[in-house]
Amino acid sequence: MGRRTLFKHVLIALALVAGAGQVGAACRDDRVSLRGNWGIASFTVEIADEPHERGLGLMYRETLAISAGMLFIFERPHVAPFWMKNTRIPLDMIFVDPTGVVRHVHHRAVPGNLTHISGGDGILKVLEINGGLAKRLGIGPGSELQHPAIDAARAVWPC
Repeated sequence: MGRRTLFKHVLIALALVAGAGQVGAACRDDRVSLRGNWGIASFTVEIADEPHERGLGLMYRETLAISAGMLFIFERPHVAPFWMKNTRIPLDMIFVDPTGVVRHVHHRAVPGNLTHISGGDGILKVLEINGGLAKRLGIGPGSELQHPAIDAARAVWPC
C-alpha cells in the first residue's frame, strides 16, 4: 500500500471514529452527523446563518481540519448558489433539503473558481467539508444529515 493510499485510509478512519463518538449523543449546534449505507460520520462545524457569514464562508482560509466544516443555514428552501471566490482550499459542498436528506454533492470545488455551483431547488442547508472527503466516505444523495437546525417534526433523522 502506497503512502498516499495509506493516508486516505487514515483520513477516512479518523472521520468515522469522530462520527462513532456522536452516535446517541445529544445534538449540538457545533456538530453535524451524516449517515447512509456507507456508515456514519460527524464533523465539528462553524455555523453561517446570517447573510454576512454566508457571504464570507470559508474564504481566505489556508486549511480546514479533516473533521471540520461549515454549515450554511438558510431561512427558506431555495437554489442556494455557491462559488469559490477567494476560497483557497478545495471543498465538497453537500446540499441538504428541509428534512435533512442530501440532494446533491458537488465534489472538489476548485479554489478561486467563479462559476456558480447549485444543488438544485429546495435546498435549506449546505455543508462544506474538505474536497474529496465526501467521495471517500461515500456521502451522496440520499445520505441523511442530523443537526438541531433541522425541524424535528420534518427531520428524517431528528435530534
